[in-house]
Amino acid sequence: MKIKALTAVAALLAAPVALAGGADDDVLTIDGQEMVSKTAAAEHMAETGIDEVVSGWHFRTDETQALEMDTFDNPAMIFVDQAIDMWGTVEGEAGESCASCHGDVDTFKGLSTQMPKVDADGNLVVMEDLVNTCRTDRMQAEAWKWSGGEMQAMVSLIGHQSLGMPMNVAIDGPAAPFWEQGKEMYYTRYGQLELSCANCHEENYGNYIRADHLSQGQTNGFPTYRLKQAKLISKHNRFRGCIRDTRAETFAEGSDEFRALELYVASRGNGLSVETPAVRQ
Repeated sequence: MKIKALTAVAALLAAPVALAGGADDDVLTIDGQEMVSKTAAAEHMAETGIDEVVSGWHFRTDETQALEMDTFDNPAMIFVDQAIDMWGTVEGEAGESCASCHGDVDTFKGLSTQMPKVDADGNLVVMEDLVNTCRTDRMQAEAWKWSGGEMQAMVSLIGHQSLGMPMNVAIDGPAAPFWEQGKEMYYTRYGQLELSCANCHEENYGNYIRADHLSQGQTNGFPTYRLKQAKLISKHNRFRGCIRDTRAETFAEGSDEFRALELYVASRGNGLSVETPAVRQ
């Protein structure tokens, strides 16, 4: 392991829990609509020591924040517009489009606030599952790649219908065992660097590692447009990247492990407004 890597990890683990700069006090509005970007943590967060959950928007630069506040300036909206076109496009042997069954996409208002969720068959499903089930079972079209441009554009379009609504993911009942699995993953140290999600996003949010200002790792804005990659990024893409950066073998996008982790992480942001599609650095 390189000395620089060792130094970075040592600095992270030795950093104080207190915020070093922390989240700013700006107010997030999108097209004039005020978002709930800071709110009291859900009851299940009591054991974490976090009493306030904070959107990742508050940890970004002023320039990046401004891009999200106006949909005309938001670079992600070009992909949302593309998804609007795809919504009415007939594909597959069944001769159907998304609109054929669902009508206007605004019928999905509120759906993203509840995802992931357990379906009637007892399976934990995320938005990408719903999209591909419609494509393969109803449209008889080819499934889309998980983090592909078409998939994430459509997930963003559906998520955008819930803009400003509070996240309210269920963690009890049939969701409980999946939530527990995701929680265990969140606190598991991975890789040669032996880091967990909690090491960065619970113990050190507000601090810096290298040039990155660590946030709480909230997912209420996903898919999010990352300026460094100039495209929409899925939740599972970020999960994979974080585990890879610990120098560990990572799980696949769409794996049961990442579905469970998505549920747990989403539940940590219950009460925050949906910001989809958010903009991050």
